[in-house]
Amino acid sequence: MTDRELISLANEAMANSYSPYSHFPSGAAIECDDGEVFTGCVIENAAFGHTLCAETVALSSAVAEGKRSFRRLAVISDGVNYTMPCGACRQMLAEFSPQLEILAVRGDGRYVSHTLDKLLPHPFTYRT
Repeated sequence: MTDRELISLANEAMANSYSPYSHFPSGAAIECDDGEVFTGCVIENAAFGHTLCAETVALSSAVAEGKRSFRRLAVISDGVNYTMPCGACRQMLAEFSPQLEILAVRGDGRYVSHTLDKLLPHPFTYRT
């Protein structure tokens, strides 16, 4: 799958965003190591702490289907800035794939690529 194809899936997911409070729709598509892709969109809630970021929804969908290893994540919004995962999402993603490639996309389709370990250099880990 190309970067553009993954971004297109994230963009399609953004169309389902529920963002009546922030007015910041976003979508995400996460590609598993086996090539399967899961998507998600932001789901806001009046109890703000229960709001789910698009990348969390995509990751949760994949994990619920038994996936544990990921290659790339595209995250997009309709804004003028590159859409980066928030700190909490970075931590959740690092639990599974610390070297994950992040495609951060602007509303006009331009994107930059970063690896998760550069965006979150010292994640919290619990390993026994």
